[in-house]
Amino acid sequence: MHPETPEQGLTLEELFAGRGMDIPQMLAHLKRTAAQLGLPFGTRTRTFNSRRAQELGKWAEDEGRGDAFHREAFQAYFAQGRNIAQDEVLKKMAAAVGLDGDRALAVLQEGRYKEAVDRDWQRARELGVNAVPTFQMHDQLLVGAQSVATLDRFVRGEVF
Repeated sequence: MHPETPEQGLTLEELFAGRGMDIPQMLAHLKRTAAQLGLPFGTRTRTFNSRRAQELGKWAEDEGRGDAFHREAFQAYFAQGRNIAQDEVLKKMAAAVGLDGDRALAVLQEGRYKEAVDRDWQRARELGVNAVPTFQMHDQLLVGAQSVATLDRFVRGEVF
């Protein structure tokens, strides 16, 4: 959720500079949570701009491959630490889910899904979302990967 991130990415130290974050502790927590949920999570040292991957995700949804693409993007970014802003990475991600990689790059060049992603970002700002994943139920937000039990409590309206 950092649209200002340059294509080459930022180190996590650069991203969180001046915020007093304990990055090793944060990463250890994320790794434990991912393990509890059975999700792949590698060793991250950088963050990358996901904007272009989001646009491709919209295209993949229109092509009936949205869920597969989003899983592939998660794997590439969180498990493998790949730069999902780069053309070659995006092309391979599209191909991995049965989409034409060259067409994926053309879709990005056309900017066909730019406005849809802009609307998503605007809605996120309006809701106060500043991290992913964030779950919304009525006027409450629950931030971060959560266990099924926590999500169940959230859906039932228990206060967080």
